[in-house]
Amino acid sequence: METQTILVVEDDQQIRDLLKVTLEGEGYQVVEAATAAQAAVEVRSCNPNLLILDLGLPDRNGINFIRDYRLWSLIPILILSARTQESSKVAALDSGADDYLTKPFGVSELVARVRALLRRMPAQPGQQASVIEFGDFRIDCIKRLVTRGGELLRLTDIQYRLLILLASNPGRVMTHKQLLLQIWGGKAVESHQYLRVYVGHLRQKIEANPAQPRHIITETGVGYRFQL
Repeated sequence: METQTILVVEDDQQIRDLLKVTLEGEGYQVVEAATAAQAAVEVRSCNPNLLILDLGLPDRNGINFIRDYRLWSLIPILILSARTQESSKVAALDSGADDYLTKPFGVSELVARVRALLRRMPAQPGQQASVIEFGDFRIDCIKRLVTRGGELLRLTDIQYRLLILLASNPGRVMTHKQLLLQIWGGKAVESHQYLRVYVGHLRQKIEANPAQPRHIITETGVGYRFQL
């Protein structure tokens, strides 16, 4: 069995050191990152089996990091945060985190939760590619860049998130509720017309003929399906 890799994203050096010693003592390989930007680089290079993430990163909100990561990867995420409010926990879990542990934490409990999360995924989990290509389009999910024929395509944040969510699930019918929940959150699950407007704007940017879309296909009354 290959050694499983855990990426620790934490700006506190002492906590990173503690996690590294503890997890390596349990037989895991540990890769460290102090910022979200560094984590994005390490995710590409080390292909981790588990992500341990602090929400209070110096360069980016941890919730936004989770949302972007979840668009293309199913790797388990364990939040390790000093934020004890229920609202913070709910926001992190709703955004795609798998578990939440508050600081200060017990080492034994941390290891137990890591083991539990890794048991839910195979040693070599099947994650989607960090680069998605269709037609003459290329999406770099790590760098958050979309190009068409090598030229940068400018999308709004919502348009980008909608595109990558659809494109990372080719052939799968994504319901209105699924899309609204993952892009806008629980309060928007009935706003189908809102979603229709954004899909229309996105089609204007990626379809040769928006009136007869090739990639974003409407499933009447249900949602949308993406064709590569």
